[in-house]
Amino acid sequence: MVMDLNKCLGCQTCTAACKTQWTNRSGREYMYWNNVETQPGRGYPKDYMDYNAGWDDNGNLKSGGIPNVPEDYGTPWEYNYEKLVQGADKTLKPDVEPSWGANWDEDVGDGEYPNSYHIYLPRICNHCTNPACLAACPNEAIRKRESDGVVLVDLKICEGVMACISSCPYKKVYYNSSRKNDEKKIDGQSEKCIFCFPRMEKGLPPACAKQCVGRIRHVGYMDDEDSHVYKLVKKWKVALPLRADFGTMPNVYYVPPLSPPKFNEHGEVMDEPRIPLSFLQKLFGSSVERTLETLKVEMDKKSRGENSEVMDILIAYKHSDMFKV
Repeated sequence: MVMDLNKCLGCQTCTAACKTQWTNRSGREYMYWNNVETQPGRGYPKDYMDYNAGWDDNGNLKSGGIPNVPEDYGTPWEYNYEKLVQGADKTLKPDVEPSWGANWDEDVGDGEYPNSYHIYLPRICNHCTNPACLAACPNEAIRKRESDGVVLVDLKICEGVMACISSCPYKKVYYNSSRKNDEKKIDGQSEKCIFCFPRMEKGLPPACAKQCVGRIRHVGYMDDEDSHVYKLVKKWKVALPLRADFGTMPNVYYVPPLSPPKFNEHGEVMDEPRIPLSFLQKLFGSSVERTLETLKVEMDKKSRGENSEVMDILIAYKHSDMFKV
């Protein structure tokens, strides 16, 4: 999957599509297999990028600890609708006082007015080529499908050890304490994004991609030279993985965001980007500067009425062309 961050609205339609289809009940209430977080920000679960997980430079697996509920994930809460309708309460409020949750720091960002900034960063499981979760599982309950590369937890085998959660640097594996494996007499198992493989087997894209109102998500096979994914990642090299330094070789890529300019103290436009290059390099690596230059060149070509394959792909004139599943 490739996601164009220049078009993400932060509307969470993708999150709602995933939540209603996969994680709205049965111990999954706190799970967000898809979420759109604000960066700079702490993300979901809280500070997931700071866990020392994934692979080190020598190819050794690192165990980075397990986030906690409610401290790092938060817990879902209900509102006092009934008391409000009955007149017992005068204002809408949660039934418990929350201290953290998904998108807790939404739109906060960084920087000082008028040069504050933030971006929206949609995240799913990266279905990595070198998945740390798979390597960490002592029971070989995680596998990568040969047909499409989707990484799955086999719930017939999973014993709820949670080594997969500890080792995933993106913290996109979750623990469901409500799941039971009666055959193994196990209470609690790991669950994660399955890339909507039942949909893909019917020729349909993942729900998050299909429902995206901004048309930011392109889905395809990396070895299909006609797919948008191949062209954006391999041919034009304008899509980059998130935190490639974690060593998992993620298969979700991002077109990095172009920046509006800064203003000086007199309110005049400066020739300096508002989003610091160092911030983007932390997320997408050292080649992000070259990628941004390519995007600017292609945008200028399009604005002059010249042909640009990159811009035509990213504009996404025809929705169905975005999905080669």
